Amino acid sequence: MPALDGMRILDMTQYEAGTSGTQALAWLGADVVKVEPPSGDPGREVQPGPGDSPYFVNLNSNKRSLVLDLQDPRGRETLLAMAPHYDVFVENYAPGVVEKLDLGYEVLRAANPRIIYARLKGFGLSGPYAAYKSFDPIAQATGGGFSVTGRADGPPVSPGPMTGDSGTGIQLALAITAAYVQRQRTGRGQLIEISMQEAMTFYMRTRASTGGFNERPAPRGGSGVATLRMYACAPGGPNDHVFIMCVTDRMWDALCIGIERPDLPLDPRFETDALRQENHAALYEEIAPWIAARDKHEVMRILGEVGAPCGAVLDTEELFADPHLRERGFIQKVEHPVHGELDLLGWAPRLSDSDVPFAAAPLLGAHSEEVLQADLGLGDADLAELRESGVVG
Repeated sequence: MPALDGMRILDMTQYEAGTSGTQALAWLGADVVKVEPPSGDPGREVQPGPGDSPYFVNLNSNKRSLVLDLQDPRGRETLLAMAPHYDVFVENYAPGVVEKLDLGYEVLRAANPRIIYARLKGFGLSGPYAAYKSFDPIAQATGGGFSVTGRADGPPVSPGPMTGDSGTGIQLALAITAAYVQRQRTGRGQLIEISMQEAMTFYMRTRASTGGFNERPAPRGGSGVATLRMYACAPGGPNDHVFIMCVTDRMWDALCIGIERPDLPLDPRFETDALRQENHAALYEEIAPWIAARDKHEVMRILGEVGAPCGAVLDTEELFADPHLRERGFIQKVEHPVHGELDLLGWAPRLSDSDVPFAAAPLLGAHSEEVLQADLGLGDADLAELRESGVVG
């Protein structure tokens, strides 16, 4: 059985942060009903083109879509009537939107006293920044991520991965799961609040520790020293690089064996880690030519096999073709009703006793009738009337 079989979620999220969290729960087996306005999640239109955007399709697999006009009193009443059938309600709208709809925690709890009500905001529900809007780069900037990214002598740089959004979403999914487990013991629901700024600091603790105990800001380090550094590979494309990270003497010795330079450990300039850091420019010149003559996959294979930590810089297209990910079954194939057969990046956690097949992201309102018939017992005439009035899409 799926691990979260039986958990039901009313998912009123949009874009990425909350949406990635509910997707993670869907991948673990929860029944996630995505509640969308008649215009749909704006993430459907992030990239131009026919059908839903790749952005939306990648973030909403394994969900069902229900269209409700919550600005219409009947749409709001329908949602509240559905609430007793669900364990969790999740929203990540801009500050004040849920309050205007009068769908706050107390309102949902009155409809379902056992509800777990989760709220994801850029800066939380209190404090001087509470009314400010946020997106992934804002969270990364205010959570410290920009400050440690880039070269030491350059400006802060935006990190590529969406840790502000999806990184917060995963923490939200964990909190929801914990509250669900707690409810098994207490019978009570609860309110969950998560701030994107605060969630980002979870990923900053190692870097923060380089500044001591809040004694100084952690520096930007660029690509580091010669044994903790980026190297260019053949044939010289923008992502033809490897990153090497040798943090012990054993790893350093393995690197020297891998690049066929057994003389380097005997060089007095490189005998200790401190000396290697002090003479990193000279060491880089010794290592770089061997790497530059080979492609990144060969370098990673050779160094990996001798025990020197090395990673090829894979671009987003190469991820889908990576033989390791392919062999492990990580790349998932799904059939989308508009886009046809698609490859999607998979879900890293693997549970030996839980299996949830991937399903394509839903078209807007694809499950409206299915959900309302099952939850509220609405007949064809009721559904037709709601459709004609624009309450249900």
